[in-house]
Amino acid sequence: MGIKDLFRKKEEPVRCSAVIVAAGASQRMGSDKILGALGGLPVLVRTLAVFERTDVIDEIVVVTRAEKLAQVADLCKKYGITKVSKVVCGGANRTESALAGVSEVDRKATLIAIHDGARPLVTEGLIVRTVRVAQEKLAAVPVVKSVDTLKIVDESGTICGSVDRECTVRVQTPQVFEASLIKGALTNAVKEELPLTDDCSAIERMGVKVCTVAGEEDNIKLTTPRDLLTAEAILRDRGDAYADRPWL
Repeated sequence: MGIKDLFRKKEEPVRCSAVIVAAGASQRMGSDKILGALGGLPVLVRTLAVFERTDVIDEIVVVTRAEKLAQVADLCKKYGITKVSKVVCGGANRTESALAGVSEVDRKATLIAIHDGARPLVTEGLIVRTVRVAQEKLAAVPVVKSVDTLKIVDESGTICGSVDRECTVRVQTPQVFEASLIKGALTNAVKEELPLTDDCSAIERMGVKVCTVAGEEDNIKLTTPRDLLTAEAILRDRGDAYADRPWL
């Protein structure tokens, strides 16, 4: 019996919970990027609204900082984000925050999609594609090809090698996993205090192959003030039909 046989329960209906991780300190942004405005709406509201509209998502759990719990809950109520079942406190790092979120999803969830709260330009199509592949393969992540030449440098900053660009990708979210698999992987990662920067790294350490899905260039993560300018341009290009009614 392989690992896929252990985790896949074909007799159970597919139920996907989304964990939105929004517990960062926004140090490189210089201000609160999650609750800050993007096209007249809070960034987090734009992110949540997409998952609210996506049919394959049954529930949303938001992970944020302790001092923002009430404010995030109020935003969900104000903007009609009805799929949010819980707003929970995050941990000291990304892995702890993700574990806090997946630990609170509905026990009936068969899949869990983990997404950065600071990626408000994600589309329904990308979410659906990733969920469908994870349903079949246990773990799926969206990726886009690297366009830059990549080099390896030593401790002094001297180039000591090159990386084949054709074999590298940039990983995005949502990353979608079989529920019990990601819960176990994140629990182990926290126990071992592993310095992980994304959730599929925890899965990889368990020897599980993670399948890739075509990502989207517009699905950027807001990290610096320049990213906000890029996001505003993308919204203008899209026509931003949801400025006044983001939950539709």
